[in-house]
Amino acid sequence: MIPVLFNLLYIPAALLYLPILLYRMVVLGKSRRGWAERLGAAPRRAGDRPCVWIHGVSLGEINATRTLVNALRETNIDVCVSSTTDTGSDAAARLYPDLLRFRFPIDFSFCVKRTLRRVRPSMIVLMELELWPNFLEVCAREGVPVAVANGRITEEKSMRRYRLPLVSTVAQRMVGQLAWIAAQDKTYAERFKRLGVDSARVHTVGSIKYDTAQVTDAINGADALGEALGIDRHAPLIVAGSTGPGEEEILLDAFGALRKRIDGLQLAIVPRKPERFADVARLIEARGFRCVRRSQHGDGAKSALSDTANRPVVILGDTMGELRKFYSLASVVFVGRSLVSMGGSDLMEVAALAKPMIYGSHVWNFEDIDGQLMEAVAARKVRESAELPAAIEELLTNDEASAAMGQRARDVVTHNQGATAAIVELIDSTLNWQS
Repeated sequence: MIPVLFNLLYIPAALLYLPILLYRMVVLGKSRRGWAERLGAAPRRAGDRPCVWIHGVSLGEINATRTLVNALRETNIDVCVSSTTDTGSDAAARLYPDLLRFRFPIDFSFCVKRTLRRVRPSMIVLMELELWPNFLEVCAREGVPVAVANGRITEEKSMRRYRLPLVSTVAQRMVGQLAWIAAQDKTYAERFKRLGVDSARVHTVGSIKYDTAQVTDAINGADALGEALGIDRHAPLIVAGSTGPGEEEILLDAFGALRKRIDGLQLAIVPRKPERFADVARLIEARGFRCVRRSQHGDGAKSALSDTANRPVVILGDTMGELRKFYSLASVVFVGRSLVSMGGSDLMEVAALAKPMIYGSHVWNFEDIDGQLMEAVAARKVRESAELPAAIEELLTNDEASAAMGQRARDVVTHNQGATAAIVELIDSTLNWQS
């Protein structure tokens, strides 16, 4: 009855969403690919080995699967990976070219059933939180356990939404169908329990992103990137990573003011969303800087700065999968989507590189590590944009203190590693219970 009800509800919702979808496809060039798979035509899995299907919505969730996928591949099971967005699909293709990959089915029951028949998973692991009523209902009826790894749920958005009338009833039924939840921290674990998840099925294991963060002083390919873009390794470099709308203007203003006081200061901006690359390039030029785009200066090419130019340069990282290369070259890192109300971006990968970092106050997606970094005095948090230039200048002009701050951040990462092993153990117990 429940799948039929939601199928009926989804039809008018789909019709209302259709103009938005067409705009995204035609104007923005998004959501054009993978529609056969979304409708259930996932590739057929060969063989009869047990299979764990891992799902990550977008780029961040797919990147977080690396250590989990690698650990599972060392066992005698198949692993397949699904995603929802184009950036997630591209990341999965880059990370797992030899694995079965497909788009997550839309939540019509016939699409979910068709995908299950083709993939034949032994269990499904959802990264962070991606719950759909028909998906969970059909999986339960087919006897396929569904679990949540790296689970998190925000108070500001998800909890408030799930407490709404009628929605709360659906939410309680959905979480009641989960085999287990591996929560990132105690705060998230308590929120899941408040939704109605049996405490015996909620496990606090830490964030898997601590495990995927590469603890190193150098990233392969960073030197070649720096050479191609003409980055001066002897001069300070600010790298602003995963920036969101409204932040680039703040960064350019700060850079314009600071370069008058700090000799040779350089800035690289790497926006979070690829569809914003062109807009950010135009913004850089409009602010009077010369925009040097990574996409136009590949490794081995003539240095981007080898020609003379009257205007100061701002580098735009407009390729995918190279953010950590930029971070490894940085003197100071600004972590984006944090000065604007977007929840923040990954703090772990910067900390693992022992880079002094700055971020804004809007980091509810990373509450736990934010708290730990602040407690360890391992990062600078600015409450408003006006504080940013002074924070950057302080870190750039005190090398010893900045290095110590970066090392404390790395210590936070290494202290919290181990979630992958705990999740693999939960998966093993589920598969053994099934057999």
